[in-house]
Amino acid sequence: MLNRIYTYVPRMALAGLVALLIAPGMVLANGLGQPAPRQLGMQEAATPIAHELHAFHDLTNTIIIAIALFVMILLAYVMFRFNEKRSPSPSSTTHHTLLEVAWTVIPILILVVIAIPSFKLLMNQYTYPKPDLTIKAIGNSWFWEHEYPDQGNFNVTSNMLTDDEVAERVAKGIPAPRLLAVDNEVVVPVNKVVHVLVTSNDVIHSWTVPSFGSKIDAVPGRVTSTWFQAEKEGIFYGQCSELCGLNHAFMPIAVRVVSEEVFGEWSGAMQAKDRKKAREIIEKVALEQAGVGPVADAAPR
Repeated sequence: MLNRIYTYVPRMALAGLVALLIAPGMVLANGLGQPAPRQLGMQEAATPIAHELHAFHDLTNTIIIAIALFVMILLAYVMFRFNEKRSPSPSSTTHHTLLEVAWTVIPILILVVIAIPSFKLLMNQYTYPKPDLTIKAIGNSWFWEHEYPDQGNFNVTSNMLTDDEVAERVAKGIPAPRLLAVDNEVVVPVNKVVHVLVTSNDVIHSWTVPSFGSKIDAVPGRVTSTWFQAEKEGIFYGQCSELCGLNHAFMPIAVRVVSEEVFGEWSGAMQAKDRKKAREIIEKVALEQAGVGPVADAAPR
């Protein structure tokens, strides 16, 4: 019986290694801009930074899984090959120069492989391209306010929709996920560099949109910043990611990415203080985006 177990353990370990090594490619995000039921992977990337984050995530996890399984297989092999029955007279060797060099050099090489893309990603996250649009995000207990300083300084206050309001939107044919949809969405043009200046009026919040790879704290009395360049049209949701108080779980972020022409019309209406027209423009776009299914890439990755 033990012999059978010893025979199957290496095979099972090898099968597990193969399955886990290909898992990063199989575990895909199910949805654009929002989480999906039973989703295992991250949300689909919609910016250059998010693509880099996903690639780095897959690289590091592949290395971690490979190391863990290598150690597990090695332990299983040692248990099988060098047990008391098979090896009644164990070796008394205490040093092996080549082995000691290998287990020193190989971890260094692994760290170098991880460090190079890590430093590149970090540099790209904090190297801000020239902005096409600047937005100031202000965290409040518990809602977000977004100002457009270079578009006439109008503001958009976003509050989470109630269940009744969600039902009304769904009845119109506009997707409105519960606990994520808001009454007034942030609107940005596709393929444009957007700088987001982030601060808070009360406690520490966090401006986070997973599909953009954006996550930055909103700190009272300070202005932090992030940037993104959305490659796809559609609606992208996020949430405050700091434990900011009673309604922490109910202050979502919704960013609607539209064409440059639509953004110009919407911005013009907002600057003219015609919020009714602005809302109609966005509702029309929302219906179009919902009607055609997944929005096609606006630019090659």
